[in-house]
This record gives sequence, structure tokens and C-alpha cells, in this order.
Amino acid sequence: MPATAITLEDYQKTFLELGLECQALRFGSFKLNSGRQSPYFFNLGLFNSGKLLANLATAYAIAIIQSELKFDVIFGPAYKGIPLAAIVCVKLAEIGGTKFQNVQYAFNRQEVKDHGEGGIIVGACLEDKRVLIIDDVMTAGTAINEAFDIISMAQGRVVGCIIALDRQEIVHESNPERLSATQSVSKRFNVPVLSIVSLAHVVQFMGSKLSPEQKSAIEEYRKAYGV
Repeated sequence: MPATAITLEDYQKTFLELGLECQALRFGSFKLNSGRQSPYFFNLGLFNSGKLLANLATAYAIAIIQSELKFDVIFGPAYKGIPLAAIVCVKLAEIGGTKFQNVQYAFNRQEVKDHGEGGIIVGACLEDKRVLIIDDVMTAGTAINEAFDIISMAQGRVVGCIIALDRQEIVHESNPERLSATQSVSKRFNVPVLSIVSLAHVVQFMGSKLSPEQKSAIEEYRKAYGV
């Protein structure tokens, strides 16, 4: 499955440059939760300084703005989605113009609170609101599926999802449709799934930075699991 040449925008290049700098994006041999042996690994948790978070929020915000998706609330599933929802909400207000000034954010607790304001949702009320789910990556789609259930119970309506990296790989080898996690979620819930970058962007960006062995390993992985 040869890579198709694609154009990377400046914000995507900056995101990947910083990912390499903080080792959020690494190449080698890594065992994933799925049991697959991947030639690369991505850990958004390593965007953990003020500089990195500011640039990360900018990348998410630009991808959202360019999508022209209309929404009222950004929802971050616990736990990784919580800081993402907050920082992106702030960045949208900074760079998105007046229509993003009143975007709110919310997240869920892992345990239902039975005192104070109670409930499982913290932040904005989701009732009758258009909700954009934000997270780091989407593998099996389990966390996103749970987020849909939580938002539905709170009487909100999901209008889309955004992640940092789309791995563009199938969820199950036995699935004849060979759908990726993002494609599966998009098809099941009939909403767009946005991303800052995809694996195709990563391959294009790395170019000659990858050794012949690394390129070969990625291509073999894509042949086995790519969509």
C-alpha cells in the first residue's frame, strides 16, 4: 500500500515536529493494547509542558475551525480528554473569532457523584446541545462509544469527534469491510471523525528521516492492517 503524496499544512508540521521533539511520536517496535506489534508509537500524554500544550491546542483548534463543524460544547472523555477539552475551548476563543467565544466544555467523572451538584457530567449542561467529542487517538473506539452513551443519557447530541492521530488501521482482521476505528465510529453514529493528522501525514512528513528498515516496517504494517 504505497503512500500517496499529500500536502501538510504548517500547523500539522509543527504538531509532528513537536511530537518528535518530546518523543510523543517514536519509531521502533511497540506492542499495542490490541496485541499488534507496531513500527511506531504515539503518546499524546508527552505533550506535557506549557509550550507543547499551547501548540497542541492550536493544532486541534485549527482542524476544528477548518472543518466548519457547528457545535456548542466540547466534551472530553475521562481522563485524557479532560485537559484537551479545556485547552482547546480556550484556544478556540482566542483564535476562532466571535462564533467560538461562547463554546463551552464538559467532561465525565468515572464515578457518579451523589453529593453537591451530583451526576456524572462536570462543566456545561449537555441537554439539547450539539456536542463535539475530543480525544487523543481512536483504536477500538471503545472510549468514544462510551462517550456517545454518556452524552445521550445527558440528552446531548453528538455532531462529530476529533482526535490527534488517525492510525488508519482496521479494528478487526475478520471484518470483511476492513473499517478503521474512525470509519467504524463515523458509520455507526453518522458523524464526521476529524483528526489533526493521519498515518499518511506522518509518513509524508518523515520522508527521508526514516531509515529503509523503518519505511519497510511501516509499509508491511499498513499492508497487514491499513485501510
